[in-house]
Amino acid sequence: MSERLLIRLHADGQLTWLAQDAAARALSASNAGTPPAPALARAQRVIVFVPAEEVLLLDAPRLAGARAQFLKALPFALEDQLASPVEDLHFAVPDRLGEDRVPVAIVARATLRGWLDRLAAEGVRPDAIYAETQALPIEGGCVLVEDSRALWRMPTHAGACDLAGLADWLALENAPPAGWDVHDFRDARPLPLPIAPLRYHAGSRDALAFLAAQPEPPLNLLQGEFAPAHRQAPAQQLWRNAAMLAAVALLLLFVYYAADTWRLARQSARLDAAARAALHEGFPDMDKVAGDPRALMQSALTGLRGGGDSAGLVPLLGRIAPTLGSTTRTTLTALEYHNATLELGLRAPDVPTLDLMRERLAGLGLKVEVTAANSGAQGIDGRLRIGGGKP
Repeated sequence: MSERLLIRLHADGQLTWLAQDAAARALSASNAGTPPAPALARAQRVIVFVPAEEVLLLDAPRLAGARAQFLKALPFALEDQLASPVEDLHFAVPDRLGEDRVPVAIVARATLRGWLDRLAAEGVRPDAIYAETQALPIEGGCVLVEDSRALWRMPTHAGACDLAGLADWLALENAPPAGWDVHDFRDARPLPLPIAPLRYHAGSRDALAFLAAQPEPPLNLLQGEFAPAHRQAPAQQLWRNAAMLAAVALLLLFVYYAADTWRLARQSARLDAAARAALHEGFPDMDKVAGDPRALMQSALTGLRGGGDSAGLVPLLGRIAPTLGSTTRTTLTALEYHNATLELGLRAPDVPTLDLMRERLAGLGLKVEVTAANSGAQGIDGRLRIGGGKP
């Protein structure tokens, strides 16, 4: 798999390309034309060199403020050095700004868009775009000579010119302390350059390979509105997928809670109906009373207990039960309780036995009276009325 794909976009729109492995070794010599689709697919990083004549390289004083503030102020700080309106120009600076001077690359927005459109037409989506002069060695002075033009660079600035004017341009520059290195990629005699000291390297044939062998420049033209987004596309797609999954999970959660709420509502309705049925069975007179069945049943039970009073039905039965169960001569045949009064139906062998039971119950501190005593085939059927007060 290639690590880098390097492409040179010439002034006439033609392309040459070269692939490097992870160790920055060229996989082949430069190739003319558009890189094939497999080469583009294998590339981990795509770098494009564009004509140096279209990119102005300057340095600017470091202005106060963060990088974003510096970029806003930079065009107006350099306005007097530019021939075009700053609104038509794109300014690129390094990710990390220097302390005193900051290198700046300037290109027309329309030109940069044209390059990107030209590359996109060939299926190329670059990660970085550099002027050719940015790739020249920065130490000392370097000159790259081709058939009809020359590129030159010094530590602080760079330029491009035709071969006829190269000597004049170099004469205007202060010779670097280490002298000039001239790399001639023509199949011709060396140029007579009146500069010294001079180291002339003739016989080279692959200018793109020379540029590719240099360290990658720190100043990428693709930043701001031109920053490449395609390398982040897979991660963005993953985030979109994660967001969709989260949305689906949230929707399913709402559906689950809605279904669970519906299920619980039906269960509650069934329980309410069962409670109503139990209330009807135990207390038919409460059917017409509105309210919660549990509360109504509690109210009815409280009423049976006498509202919590010790004279209620349950406490009263607790008091008389031992007396009623202490003899077998009387039999309980009926029991009615209303208005805090208990009426007992008793069957006794004779009237004295019935009256004895009345006396024993009255001995418990209750108000007891015989309301009926009728003779029958099996003895006396009597009724005792018991109130909570003393006789």
